Amino acid sequence: SGDLAPRRECADLWRARLHQALPNIRLTLLVGQYAQRYYLGKEFTGVTNTVTRWRDFFPDYLPLPHPSPRNNIWLSKNPWFEAEVVVELRQRVRELLG
Repeated sequence: SGDLAPRRECADLWRARLHQALPNIRLTLLVGQYAQRYYLGKEFTGVTNTVTRWRDFFPDYLPLPHPSPRNNIWLSKNPWFEAEVVVELRQRVRELLG
């Protein structure tokens, strides 16, 4: 169950172009396991564990669970996410938008 992994050539083809077009990226949201694994490599230790360690990657990266109705159970089991991570994300976005 779950989404298929993105095709490898997509990141290889588009990531460098995107970063050239957007050179001032100051926050990257790592949504779901595939993004977290790609950007964090060995630091990715499962979605819950990686999201729990969000401060290790912040303010440049913010690992987030995939926004899916199937994750409502995860959100109910991890109330710290909304209380801590979402609050900090909102603050960081406000700062960046200035």
